Amino acid sequence: MSNIPKQNNDSSGPVKEFFNNYFNDTISFPSNDVDAVVGYFESRGFERTASISTATVILQQAKIDGVKVFELLDTLKGMDAVQLSYIVTEILNHNRSNTSSLGYKVKTENSLSEKRNIVV
Repeated sequence: MSNIPKQNNDSSGPVKEFFNNYFNDTISFPSNDVDAVVGYFESRGFERTASISTATVILQQAKIDGVKVFELLDTLKGMDAVQLSYIVTEILNHNRSNTSSLGYKVKTENSLSEKRNIVV
């Protein structure tokens, strides 16, 4: 027995490491951008985990589109809760797989005359 550690002459190490991390992209954003986006969604009534998840998608999409995240937040400031929910749903659906999407229900108002004239 020897005290010298066994050397590995296997050249497949870098290849294995590459393919093991193939789908693990690292993303990084400035901390002030992350804090601003998370804080914005928390101030609009989102829970902490929902704010972080939504902020991640917003930051990724802003980076893809080449838009500054603060400009994006400025465009969202004038929206009410329903409009903001609609926009966030569209952004999240755009970043999800095609087999899974988020939806929302729109309540339709029927007039009384329409209800009265329907024959069953």
